[in-house]
Amino acid sequence: MPMPNDLSLFNYTSSPYLMTEIYVNTSVAPSANPCTDWAPLPVTTVIPTIYSVICVLGTVANALAVCVLAHASASRKTVANTFMLNLCVSDLLFLLSLPLWAIYYSRGYSWPFGLVACKICGALHNLNLYASIFFITCMSIDRYLALVHPLRSQSARDPKLATLTCVLVWVLACVCSAPTLVLRNTHYMEGLGVEACVISFPNKTWYLILAWMKMVLAFLLPLLVISCCYCAIGRHLLTDTGLVIMHHSTSQPSNMSSFKLLESHESCSKPERPPTPSVNPSFSGGRAVEGRGVERVLWTVAAVVLAFFLCWFPFHCVTFLDVLKSEAWLDSCWINWTIHNLTPLTLCLGFSNSAINPVLYCFIGNHFRGRLGGIWKDLCTCLKTRGENHNQKRGSFSTRLSSFSRKLSDLKDLALVEPSGPA
Repeated sequence: MPMPNDLSLFNYTSSPYLMTEIYVNTSVAPSANPCTDWAPLPVTTVIPTIYSVICVLGTVANALAVCVLAHASASRKTVANTFMLNLCVSDLLFLLSLPLWAIYYSRGYSWPFGLVACKICGALHNLNLYASIFFITCMSIDRYLALVHPLRSQSARDPKLATLTCVLVWVLACVCSAPTLVLRNTHYMEGLGVEACVISFPNKTWYLILAWMKMVLAFLLPLLVISCCYCAIGRHLLTDTGLVIMHHSTSQPSNMSSFKLLESHESCSKPERPPTPSVNPSFSGGRAVEGRGVERVLWTVAAVVLAFFLCWFPFHCVTFLDVLKSEAWLDSCWINWTIHNLTPLTLCLGFSNSAINPVLYCFIGNHFRGRLGGIWKDLCTCLKTRGENHNQKRGSFSTRLSSFSRKLSDLKDLALVEPSGPA
């Protein structure tokens, strides 16, 4: 560990992930724009509050999702559910470390939990950063295969293969997080007078490599893959709907086969089947139902891409600004203020994706809500049965106690009226 006077400390008033990072860099002169007129944001009060809300909501949502997915029947152990279960586990592991980071901020960046906890919490954060995005990418590819190529992808969409893919994702996420785990350390920050949990880079090259790895592997490439998959899904659904409408306009009332096929693709459980004649609906009613179904799927697709982009794009933008500043390409008052103050807020926005994921992928689905309702009914029935058994046991015990009391009272009465012997 280098001596404090050999260290160039930068952004030490912000996040435990990016902004409490230090590296040996004596060649870079201090910023000529200290921003004395720019008031800092009250991150020591705002950030713990946001972390607490994200932790509570995200833990509840992911715990419910894990409970439902882990207790699913064998027929429900699909590829999508396998990826979703691992995504929820990844988010849940990270969310459990958020209270420590909230305390860290509330204490003015003073880490009271020791070196081991510093490394573990930092490792969980980086592990989730990579693993969650990798699993979202896998789920996007799976949805593309299920909706656009349902027949040709049946052999590739095997639950056992999905389990192996999840193992590889965990290994890849661990490899990407290993450098940060090694470099994460506790260090006394002279500017703040606290023992902080920081990432200590041996040199600027390490910082640049890991920063670019974050932006490319944890954002740009996944965003490209996710966008391509969902653009293909949307184009396929719109094309399919257009063909159905053309069929309606040139033939007898429709059988709504396209919408049924879309539902079978979405459930990922039935192969494509040829259309069968319909008994009923009119053209206008059938087209309305089909339109609502396609619209629902497209809105879900749009929500997934939009949530991923909105949650992580601001953080990676600030990271990119910090990279440019470290290369002395940017150095102004507003750049310094943005990096110091907006990084923890944009990081909070990225963390909120862990709470949004189960809502987008689980709770909006009818099957998931039905299984969650079934588990709740089973739990209520179990508690009710236990309560009745407890009441029966209490009643039986009370009856036996009353009987014993009566017998004891009778014995006392006999002892009082028993006649004495002859005089």
